[in-house]
Amino acid sequence: MNILIAHIILPALTTLAIMFARTQKQVRAIASGGMSIQLILSFVLLYFFLQERANGNDAVVLFAQSYSWYPSLGISFDIGVDGIAVAMILLTSIVIFTGIFASWEVDKLYKEFFISLIVLATGVYGFFISLDLFILFLFFELAVIPMYLLIGIWGSGAKEYAAMKLTLMLMGGSALLVVGILGVYFTSDVEGARTFNILVLGQHHIPIEMQRIFFPMLFIGFGVIGALFPFHTWSPDGHSSAPTAVSMLHAGVLMKLGGYGCLKVAIFLLPEAANEMAWIFIILTSISVIYGALATVVQTDLKYINAYSSVSHCGLVLFAILMLNKTASTGAVLQMISHGLMTALFFALIGMLYSRTKTRIITEMGGLMKVLPFLSVCYVIAGLTSLGLPGLSGFVAEMTIFVGAFEHNDIFHRVVTIIAISSIVVTAVYILRVIGILLMGPVRNEAYHDFPKARWFEKIATTSLVVSILIIGLMPLLLSDIIRDSMGMIVDKLVLK
Repeated sequence: MNILIAHIILPALTTLAIMFARTQKQVRAIASGGMSIQLILSFVLLYFFLQERANGNDAVVLFAQSYSWYPSLGISFDIGVDGIAVAMILLTSIVIFTGIFASWEVDKLYKEFFISLIVLATGVYGFFISLDLFILFLFFELAVIPMYLLIGIWGSGAKEYAAMKLTLMLMGGSALLVVGILGVYFTSDVEGARTFNILVLGQHHIPIEMQRIFFPMLFIGFGVIGALFPFHTWSPDGHSSAPTAVSMLHAGVLMKLGGYGCLKVAIFLLPEAANEMAWIFIILTSISVIYGALATVVQTDLKYINAYSSVSHCGLVLFAILMLNKTASTGAVLQMISHGLMTALFFALIGMLYSRTKTRIITEMGGLMKVLPFLSVCYVIAGLTSLGLPGLSGFVAEMTIFVGAFEHNDIFHRVVTIIAISSIVVTAVYILRVIGILLMGPVRNEAYHDFPKARWFEKIATTSLVVSILIIGLMPLLLSDIIRDSMGMIVDKLVLK
């Protein structure tokens, strides 16, 4: 079996097995066992990928396979991965693995919860391995739709409003994607036949007039889920109402579909329009970076703090992609991975703290370092990653982005880069403020002394994410090299000014 197909079949088999489980204990065992194997499988994929590259295999994608599905319309189940996709698959496996353990105490419709969670992850895996635009879009929708149920049923607060708002806005982005994908398809008459295959489309020159129409549709369509300003408003409400694991997957993985799609579809297939229109979206992403950071400073709810922070960090991803060079784009992918791990850790810890304190308002808490030292240290590590401390993954990603952005010599790019860099200072302000209020000082409530210490399943979730952050921060070349090598296919089509 193709190892990429296994990444879809294994979650499907896991959900099938959960359906036949009778107890909560069985559901937990099946979900954790299946996603543990999935995580191992992703590391095996990384190992095989590195071996193929070491053996001199310089194919654009590896482990490619094609299954004809609807030949008359040029639709095939085409799969394959490059270094970017491998890195994103690894990120997904880590986040869903830790998300299962972060959801260990879910007792309301627990069978349906874990099934929906794993179906969401299945859609993400399919999205990253797809080389056919039609199949890619199907998996995109498969990843988005379960969010409505997961928030609407298992969420908290104004969960119905948040679920509806999130779903409608993402469906609006999907509508733009449909038009953009069909527009590219109907201009892809390759040797007398149309195709949805991304690699084949990349070799076909689409008239610039058509590119100018369809590039904004594709970039905005993917940008909506990547929290592109001003289409980001679903993110804070969605994150604040979602259960812990859903927030982890949503911010850690699902939002990355936006950056990945903008890079591998919009810019790769429509490079001339990307060159012409990049400045417009650079302005919008710069606003996302600064606005998200400034909005975070005034928040007091832990989930809203992390949600607005994600708007800023994901804005930095799109900002880097629009620099249209190899260095900045490599930094964008590293930022997607770093933010995915960091925000998953944040949301996991927020859920663990909420289960004890029954509040997410930072001013109602204090002195948690004294009563919950393990979870508090993990929170500090997540915060230091967010503000870009050297030795952690955030520093590697942000430095690569800013170095790549400064490769442009014109005044416009230099100014917007300086503006984006200033977000680091604002990030330091709100991270240190939250750590000071939440963790330091005297214990605010004597009842906190009775809190249970970090339990084994909480330690598995948090430790896995902390170790991943440290590995990328201390040994960034493990991923940055394979990501950078895969950028050639995209960047070679761009004509830098």
